[in-house]
Amino acid sequence: MDIKQIITALTEGEGVSGNEQTLGKAAELLSEYAQVRRDSLGSIIGTLGEGKTHIMLDAHLDRIGLIVTAIDDSGFLRVDKCGGCDPRILSAATVTVWGKKPVFGVITSTPPHLAKAEDSSKAPSFDNLYVDTGLDGEALRKTVSVGDRITIDAPVISLTDNIITGSALDDRIGVAALLRVADILKEEKPAVKVTFIFSAQEETTEAGAKTGAFAISPDEAIAVDVSFGNAPGISDSQCGKLGDGGMICISPSLSNEMTAQLMSIADKKGIKHKTEVCPSSTGTNADVISVSKSGVKTGLVSIPLRNMHTQAELADIDDIESVAQIIASYIIERGESENA
Repeated sequence: MDIKQIITALTEGEGVSGNEQTLGKAAELLSEYAQVRRDSLGSIIGTLGEGKTHIMLDAHLDRIGLIVTAIDDSGFLRVDKCGGCDPRILSAATVTVWGKKPVFGVITSTPPHLAKAEDSSKAPSFDNLYVDTGLDGEALRKTVSVGDRITIDAPVISLTDNIITGSALDDRIGVAALLRVADILKEEKPAVKVTFIFSAQEETTEAGAKTGAFAISPDEAIAVDVSFGNAPGISDSQCGKLGDGGMICISPSLSNEMTAQLMSIADKKGIKHKTEVCPSSTGTNADVISVSKSGVKTGLVSIPLRNMHTQAELADIDDIESVAQIIASYIIERGESENA
């Protein structure tokens, strides 16, 4: 499996929160391993294997973006964030407006010669951000409507053999990690039932994981998301070093037993990993999965990511492989214990 190629394919689509139905590639890739369906929110679900224990694996499918709130007569689009977009990095960015057909544009930027002195030290508010497509209002309204989603243009680029950069790596690299798990399990055929969910709307409401966990009703679950990667100005205690493996989370919202088992397996197998501590909740789908129905034993393994929620996110392919190996090893061992 070429993880880099899969990530490139996964990030080429739109899939801003609430519009995950536009992403067919993830379903196509998962269908190589399992019979796939979409639920009513747009999450992609597939199950493989059989066994007494049912394990759910989650990575969210949606990405952050913008949403059109108004179209003025001169053709400028008023926008707001859809998910946690950082306004500091938006000025002069090139974007795609996903209307009846894709429309390319740029986010307006006031020239420094005309900007007020006080504006140079702060990020623009969304009240002052517009998208310029070069079209007038009449022409634009034929293709674009209020509510259409907008993504920042940033294709996946290799900086080194292992380091990639691009937009929507959060959490399409998590989806890629789970596809790699499916690839491993296809050969191993563990004696457990595994349901994959590429969940919708994590960046806005976590609705896909909430409803998905309720419907799937697993015995255990492991979520895969991104966490903070090391960079200048960030304390080592707050992040994971790129290339040092997946980050196994310790948190009150997670199962101590599963967390310890994930760590033990990674140590035993010699899989690179780091411990991450989330002293309250994790800020991921793991939190809502763990309290589904009467409760689900849940673990979290994250991939360190630099420049999170920007169009220049950075990740290491080796960390994605590490996460996949930890999770696959856990599932295989659970299957072996079922037959013991």
